[in-house]
Formats: sequence, C-alpha cells, structure tokens
Amino acid sequence: MKKITIAIDGFSSTGKSTLAKQLAAALGYVYVDTGAMYRAVAYFAMQHNLVSETHLDAAGLVAQLPNINLRFQFNPTLGFAEMYLNNENIENQIRTIEVSRMVSKVAEISEVRAKLVEQQQAMGKDKGIVMDGRDIGTVVFPDAELKLFMTASSKTRAQRRFDELVEKGQHITFEDVLQNVEERDYIDTHREDSPLVKADDAIEVDNSSLTKKEQFELVLNLVKEKL
Repeated sequence: MKKITIAIDGFSSTGKSTLAKQLAAALGYVYVDTGAMYRAVAYFAMQHNLVSETHLDAAGLVAQLPNINLRFQFNPTLGFAEMYLNNENIENQIRTIEVSRMVSKVAEISEVRAKLVEQQQAMGKDKGIVMDGRDIGTVVFPDAELKLFMTASSKTRAQRRFDELVEKGQHITFEDVLQNVEERDYIDTHREDSPLVKADDAIEVDNSSLTKKEQFELVLNLVKEKL
C-alpha cells in the first residue's frame, strides 16, 4: 500500500496534535509534533536566560544552536513519542503557559526555523508521516499529498487550552490563556519568515463545533480518498 505525507497546519490549540496522533495510530504512520521542537528550543532559551517577557537575545540563541540536540523517543505506556532535549525528557516542562508565552518569539528566528525544518524534512523523506505545525504544507512539505488547515474561534481554542492546563494542575486564568492564544495568533501570522498561512491546496477544517471523533472520521475519509 502506498504511503503519503500528511501535513497539518493551523492556529494554536486547534487540536492539531490530537488529530495527528489519531491518524498516525490508525495508519501505522510516524507522528512528528513540530510544535514540541520549537517549544524545546524556547525552553532551552529560557534556561539560558536568552528569552523573557521583555528580552530576546536572538544572536545568543543562534550561537547556541549547535548545542541543542532534539529527538523524539516513543513511550509505549503513553502511546506517543516524547520530546528530549540533550538526552533529558522535557515533555512536561515544555507544555506550560510560560513556554507558550515564549515559543512564538523564538520561532520567529530564521536560523532556528532553518535548523528545525532541515530535521523535519529528514524525518519525512520516506513518507508515511503525519506532521503538524505552522508551516508544514507551505515550507516543510510543499508537495505533501494531503494538507489540512485547522481553525476554530479564539475563545473556543482558549477554553480547550485552559481546560487542559487546569487538568494538569496549573494555576492559570482563562483571560491569561485567551491573551496568549491571541498574541500567538498575531505573531505566527505576521512574522517575516514562514508566517502561518493556509496553503493554496490545503483543506480547511473548522472544528469549533466538531467532536474529536467527528473530526477524526471526517479527516480519515479525506486520507482514504488520497490512498
């Protein structure tokens, strides 16, 4: 059976990763969460005082890029691959609101994007991959057989993110999460290098009123058409 490349782009908290994991499991494909890669770089920058709410030492971070080793390692207990930075499992550390506040700033740096895009393209060279992010269908895999663009209202996305963070025991207000979602939307769509845009041949999926099951079934049918 032929294998294809599935590129999923869209705004933050649209459930890209959830959908991508479901598809990868159903198809026996490799799943790559590119957002985790950018979060890992942002986490590294925070640990080394290269980024904060008021400061970004882009040159300092670029100089440190050779010292940033990223890899995914599959966790059979959880059923998905976790993010490792320099051989340390940082899966939980990169999912905080603090990292969310910094990740779009770090992702604006062209050298960071170039390093990660090169790694992502290498991961997908043999197809049979589901990758989600902001520029997968436009930059990483412009020739992907199936491109999806995920969207939902900012309040819907903020509520999903808020519920997720509360469930993990984080103390946060809905207003803070909504502000973060809207700030990330602005930065992601306005950056000079690889801004978040819908590829001309991408299929838009607005999941504001879809359940995870409905969304999965809708997209799985799109995949079957391509296969």
